[in-house]
Amino acid sequence: MARYQITEEDLAYAQEFMETPIGYHSPGLQRVLNRMRGADWTRRYVLVIEERYRLWRLAQLPVGRGAQVEIIEGVVYTDLVEAERDIFRRRWKDLTGQDLDTALPQTT
Repeated sequence: MARYQITEEDLAYAQEFMETPIGYHSPGLQRVLNRMRGADWTRRYVLVIEERYRLWRLAQLPVGRGAQVEIIEGVVYTDLVEAERDIFRRRWKDLTGQDLDTALPQTT
């Protein structure tokens, strides 16, 4: 399915997400997120709540409905904001091949 493709110009939206992963998103960032969350993935990252408000695990949804969610061993989060950022980075890398940690300017 040919959809919107993420390009270099979208790095500004990636920066916006990294600064504020939860809450209101600009229309441009929402377009990027819609692409990342689209249905044409073979690997769809999700968070599984292990302990409410305290502990999350990274998982992947199965390709077929009804199959079991696959927990990715060794990836545990204690901060929801950092979990959202990590999933965004993974999705960005899967779509563009680009590592966001090196593509975005570092802030102190």
